[in-house]
Amino acid sequence: MKIIVIGATGRVGSQVVTKLAADKDNLIFAGARKPENIHAPSNVKPFKLDLYDTKDDILKALPEADAIVFTAGSGGKDLLQVDLNGAVKVMIEAAKRGIDRFVMLSSRDSLTPDSFSGANPSPLANYLIAKHFADLWLIKNTSLDYTILQPTALVEKPGSGKVSLGEFTNSENSIENVAAVLAKITVSNNTIGKIIEMSDGESPIDDAVAEVK
Repeated sequence: MKIIVIGATGRVGSQVVTKLAADKDNLIFAGARKPENIHAPSNVKPFKLDLYDTKDDILKALPEADAIVFTAGSGGKDLLQVDLNGAVKVMIEAAKRGIDRFVMLSSRDSLTPDSFSGANPSPLANYLIAKHFADLWLIKNTSLDYTILQPTALVEKPGSGKVSLGEFTNSENSIENVAAVLAKITVSNNTIGKIIEMSDGESPIDDAVAEVK
C-alpha cells in the first residue's frame, strides 16, 4: 500500500511513519517542510510539503498514493494557516490526485462547539476551533473516505498497546499508542466514515480497531 504521512517529522507523524514502514509491503511517502530531517528505511521516501504553499504547489508535491494520514500541526503557532487552511488544501488536492482515503488526527471535543464557547471555554479553544472547521470540511465538503481520530491529551510515555476507542476512559494518550492506532486505522476499511474517540485503555489496539462499527 502507498501511504502519505503529512507532518512526518512531528511527534506523532514520525512514529506513524515508523509503524507503517514496519510492513515492508508498504511504501511510505513522508511529507514535511524539512524532509532532510527524515532518516528512514528504504520503503520510506521523504518529500517536501509546505502547508503554506498554494493549492497548485501542494498538488504538484503530492505523490500518487492510496491513502493520506494527516498529523501536521503548528503547535499553536499558526492555527489558521496550518491546522485549518493547510489541512483543507491537502484534502482538496488529495481528491484531485485521486487519493480517496484520508485519516485525520484531530482532538477530543473538536466537533463539540460548546467546549470552545461560552463563559469558560477550553484553554485549547483556538486550537479546537481550527480543528473543528477542518474536520467539518472533511465531513461535509469532500467525498473522501475519511476517518477522524479524536484522542485526549497526548503525552510522551511508552505506549501500552492498549486503548479505548469509541469513548473516553482516560484523560491521556501515549503518543506511541496514537501513532499505532492511526497506522492500523489507515488499513482498516471498517473505520471509513467514522469519528473515533480515543484514550489509553484496556483493549489491544488491533482488537479495538477491529471492533469499530
